[in-house]
Amino acid sequence: MSSVSDSPATDKGRQSDAGERRTGPVTFYRQVVAELRKVVYPTREQLVTYFFVVMSFVLVMIAIVSLLDLGLGKAVFAIFTGADDV
Repeated sequence: MSSVSDSPATDKGRQSDAGERRTGPVTFYRQVVAELRKVVYPTREQLVTYFFVVMSFVLVMIAIVSLLDLGLGKAVFAIFTGADDV
């Protein structure tokens, strides 16, 4: 039975392969520019729609968290102060 270090797929083999695949800064820049050209930007109508969807969601979440905070705050205050209806 051979050990793991005897197998051909060791860190030593990976390091030499990684060194060969490394790109230079100019090639990296060219690849970044090529990828950015593939980006599809939303139209004005889509952007406005997305804005209102996100704002609606955020406002709903603010309302939920505010109501939970108010309710839990009152409950904790009532529990720890022994609030009477006076």
